[in-house]
Amino acid sequence: MRTERDFEPVSPGHLACPGCGATLAMSWVLSVLGYRSVVALPASCFSIISGAFPHFPLRVNLVHTAFETAAALATGLKAGLEMTGRPDVNVVAWAGDGGTFDIGLQALSGAAERNEDILYVCYDNEAYMNTGNQRSSATPRHAWTTTTPAGEAGEKKDILSIMAAHGIPYAATASIAYPEDLKEKVARAMALRGTKFIHILCPCPTGWRMPQDMTITAARLAVESCSFPLVEVEGGRKILVTHRPARKIPVGEYLKIQGRFGHLTDETLQTAQRAVDERWERLLAAAHEVRENRRTTGRKKKAR
Repeated sequence: MRTERDFEPVSPGHLACPGCGATLAMSWVLSVLGYRSVVALPASCFSIISGAFPHFPLRVNLVHTAFETAAALATGLKAGLEMTGRPDVNVVAWAGDGGTFDIGLQALSGAAERNEDILYVCYDNEAYMNTGNQRSSATPRHAWTTTTPAGEAGEKKDILSIMAAHGIPYAATASIAYPEDLKEKVARAMALRGTKFIHILCPCPTGWRMPQDMTITAARLAVESCSFPLVEVEGGRKILVTHRPARKIPVGEYLKIQGRFGHLTDETLQTAQRAVDERWERLLAAAHEVRENRRTTGRKKKAR
């Protein structure tokens, strides 16, 4: 009989590209959820990564679904499990940025409006990587993709604020470079009833045009430059910054390791730095609490 102690969420032999951040994210999320879990998986990179039965790397049940229906399937799975006397089985919708920010947003918004008791995880590699790196509304400004060869003109969609505006019990960002923060947020989410949303930045060496051993470095630099802040939002209102960098690094240190930003000039790097600085200051002004760094165990309350 399997126990949580010997549970290994993802086995060797999956079909991910070398250095794939999404496989790390899946492993850590499932390590918290345990083997009594079921994944609702829409079309995405992970549809390929998971492979074909019986050569299947996940140690939990998984149901494939259409690109736009991860939240709808998760809702149905949870309802069916409760009706058959299995309310303790965790249901997680696992979708990429294309299936969350774009194609799946309608179903996700509907589930959040109804406050369905599911965990929705968006693993964000900032483009439609499975189909050849086309831009999504998660693609950051200036990034090269096959459909934005001169660089993305718009800003990355603020999906966390959109989900928090639904008033759901819990919404958060996380990074594969900070696994303890990520796991703590999954555990916190699963202790609550209702819709929970976690947005995980998962660098893609293939699409981001960087060496495969730079995945964790890129994820860490995104956080330390404040390009991707680590945040929790409770009940749509209470905002906690879970990691305030001890030394905020220049945005250029993050962008310059990625070939998709190789065309940037000093002027555009300065523009990117100003945009990040402005967003970070707005976040700090809105936050109710700030944790100074990821090793801090206590929470420092911000004076209001």
